[in-house]
Amino acid sequence: MDTLQHDGDELEWKESARWVKFEEKVEEGGERWSKPHVSTLTLHSLFELRTCLQTGSILLDLEGYSLPQIVDDIVDRQIADGLINPDLKEKISFVLLRKHRHQTKKPIHRSLADIGKSSNTASNPAQSRSMNDISDTPSTDQLKNKFMKKIPRDAEASNVLIGEVDFLDKPFVSFVRLAQATTLGGLTEVPVPTRFLFILLGPHGKTKSYNEIGRAIATLMVDDLFSDVAYKARDREDLIAGVDEFLDEVIVLPPGEWDPKIRIEPPKKVPSAEMRKSVMNLNELGQMNGSAGGAAGGEDEELPAPHELGEELKFTGRFGGGLWLDIKRKIPWYCSDIYDGLHIQSISAVLFIYLGCITNAITFGGLLGDATDNYQGVMESFLGTALAGTVFCLFGGQPLIILSSTGPILIFEKLLYEFSKSNNVDYMELRLWIGLHSCLQCFLLVLSDASYIIKYMTRFTEEGFSSLISFIFISDAIKKMVGALKYYPINRGFKPDYITGYKCDCIPPDQAPLADDNLTLLFNLTDMDWSQMSKKDCVKYGGMLVGKACKYVPDLALMSFILFFGTYSMTVSLKKFKFSRYFPTKVRSLVSDFSIIISILTFCGLDCLLDLDTPKLNVPTELKPTRADRGWLVMPFGKNPWWWYLASSIPALLVTILIFMDQQISAVIVNRKENKLKKGCGYHLDLFWVGVLMAVCSFMGLPWYVAATVISIAHIDSLKMESESSAPGEQPQFLGVREQRLTGTLVFVLTGLSVFLAPILQYIPMPVLYGVFLYMGVASLSGIQFWERIKLYLMPPKHQPDFSFLRHVPLRRVHLFTLVQILCLAVLWILKSTFLAIIFPVMILGLMVVRKLLDLMFSQHDLAWLDDILPDKDKKKKEDDKKKKKEKKGAEPESDEEPFSSPPPPVEISMEAIEPQTEPVPDNARPPTPNQPSD
Repeated sequence: MDTLQHDGDELEWKESARWVKFEEKVEEGGERWSKPHVSTLTLHSLFELRTCLQTGSILLDLEGYSLPQIVDDIVDRQIADGLINPDLKEKISFVLLRKHRHQTKKPIHRSLADIGKSSNTASNPAQSRSMNDISDTPSTDQLKNKFMKKIPRDAEASNVLIGEVDFLDKPFVSFVRLAQATTLGGLTEVPVPTRFLFILLGPHGKTKSYNEIGRAIATLMVDDLFSDVAYKARDREDLIAGVDEFLDEVIVLPPGEWDPKIRIEPPKKVPSAEMRKSVMNLNELGQMNGSAGGAAGGEDEELPAPHELGEELKFTGRFGGGLWLDIKRKIPWYCSDIYDGLHIQSISAVLFIYLGCITNAITFGGLLGDATDNYQGVMESFLGTALAGTVFCLFGGQPLIILSSTGPILIFEKLLYEFSKSNNVDYMELRLWIGLHSCLQCFLLVLSDASYIIKYMTRFTEEGFSSLISFIFISDAIKKMVGALKYYPINRGFKPDYITGYKCDCIPPDQAPLADDNLTLLFNLTDMDWSQMSKKDCVKYGGMLVGKACKYVPDLALMSFILFFGTYSMTVSLKKFKFSRYFPTKVRSLVSDFSIIISILTFCGLDCLLDLDTPKLNVPTELKPTRADRGWLVMPFGKNPWWWYLASSIPALLVTILIFMDQQISAVIVNRKENKLKKGCGYHLDLFWVGVLMAVCSFMGLPWYVAATVISIAHIDSLKMESESSAPGEQPQFLGVREQRLTGTLVFVLTGLSVFLAPILQYIPMPVLYGVFLYMGVASLSGIQFWERIKLYLMPPKHQPDFSFLRHVPLRRVHLFTLVQILCLAVLWILKSTFLAIIFPVMILGLMVVRKLLDLMFSQHDLAWLDDILPDKDKKKKEDDKKKKKEKKGAEPESDEEPFSSPPPPVEISMEAIEPQTEPVPDNARPPTPNQPSD
């Protein structure tokens, strides 16, 4: 919006405000733009704008290629309509063709955030002050303007010109829509083609009123629905109808209850135009279908109901039909799965997930070594992780899933080894046959489309499982750190006041009679100065350390906790740095993407600087089996009786249930609707490759692998994409996840090469990696509705967030539903902590049974908001019949929708009182507007 300014005897148009999505105005002093804010309009200005459109000239689809020609056409139309005197043509044209001064003046002193940005200020001060004259081509300053990055592609401009002149006695108003968007030289701040022009010139004395009218039309033009009307309008009545529709949605704030000087911050999430177009009855918001939950006004988005997984997962009824559909779905994306990973964000994701994977591999490898007497150890864990992960990421259906060892598999391996040892059965051969049977059973599940069962896994089951895994990560990280106190006790007995009493002396060993061959050593020992000997040498030569200070060690436990919490806290802070107010957007995004790596390097550097002997990462340095009496290949015959080959199918069934449930629930969580994955899922294909890898790892004596929920969620979180071009004040929009196979493949290749990277990795302190584990566990809890509902127990109602389910479900019912989930989680935790952990997969199936029983405790309405509706054909059929009946009833009288689309009677009366002469516009003459849902 440009306003007419007097510079001595000269007239010029000065840019005073602009709208991309929100309003920015030139601050007093003219050196900076204001912070983007929501436009607050007076109701009076909207009514005056409506009057202007009724009385002014409207030129739609004007053929214009230059501003002088357009101005001539506008003035000629005003003269033809009898709105102005022909004598005023030259004066009006002269004013409208004055030069434009844009807001490009920069202060001499620039902030750090502006360093690196090219200034738009011209070297010539005069040129900076009056940027350009009216010309057909954009100026150099326009082309160099960095503001273009904030404007979407294919955007078109609406120019608003507001001014006061002394030769008019009534307002000169014109609204112009060009037939083709045209770049009008220096009219706009940036070289964006102009489509609309709104001109308001009037006599002196109404500056504020004119400015408010200009702000009103500018705000309407950036409104999605009104701009749609403006593009499709056929005449004046259509535009006025669009203003009326806008007025129907306007919310008035009482002047005595808020300060108009306060600028309203842009919202984090703006309702889409589609939502505004849909006329929704408040009673319809509580329908029993899960989709209604997602359309509510709450901040949180509902997860997709299992029966809404669409064509990606359906029971084909054909042998291997689901697997064939997965293959056909994934093959067209295979090339893009490679080149989509070529992005700087992938580097951060690879390093982050790599550190998580090697920490997991070392932890589980050590535990497996203890449980199986080193038949499987850290080396087997490294090699198995690299092999299974690489194959799965290259050929699996969902390459964003990260494979890893899990707790239940560790328990099974421990029990299997103890059983083999007590019954004189060869453990590795028995394990091989269990793996082969489990592989065969996985193939049967794949060919029979058994993955269809996940349609019955609602949010209740997903959240219970993912919360349990997250809490395991958090508790294991804290347990490891608490265990450091045992090995590195804090020196509580040290008293600084008695520092003189702390000493440590080296006393030579007793000179007992020695054999002849030790006489030389004896003479050497007698010649030593034992009082000056170091602690290490004293022990080496058999001396004795005496004194209170001999057992002193630095407080390594305290230092370990500093590294642990420091890594976690710094990672959380840097992850949020993206939403900070400091530094340019690219710097903030880069810091946020590499937050984990920056934190790890920072605290590794701190550890090296202090040079304390904190526990470090211990990586194998040779590629050989942990146990010397076994090779890399397990033979299937010769060590056990033949009937064990058949009997092993029974424990294999338990392993298959474990793998199926763990894999498929993790896949459901990864493929959630809110992650906006576009390349489809592959439940059958994933399970197929997990089965193949079961057989391969069994033959090589490597651990078994399945989807790791927490690490997979962390992988997705590190690959989230946001819009780069956003309007000033607009929050970056989440676009989806960078779906590709490159990051996962590189992670597992690096895991396999870690044996050769041992000299570098040995400098990483274990507390730092435990901090990464803690971050993974906590980060995976964010966005889980179950966790948000737990926090509601501690909040008074007036401080509770405005969640959509709180609007439609009584709080006591919400607490009851949460309590049921907490009890289920507690039972799973207890089972996980005992020898009964082997039946853990069966308990996951038990969660689905509990969810079915909840249908007896809660209404379908409540479950639609708190969870998802179970797919029930009969129930769905009844609901569809009811909907059809309602639609038939609603379609008969068109006036039935009027109460929802028209404003309340008092507003209608007041509008008629303001414009008594306006005739109603017939419905068939209006373009599609918010209150007229289009087909």
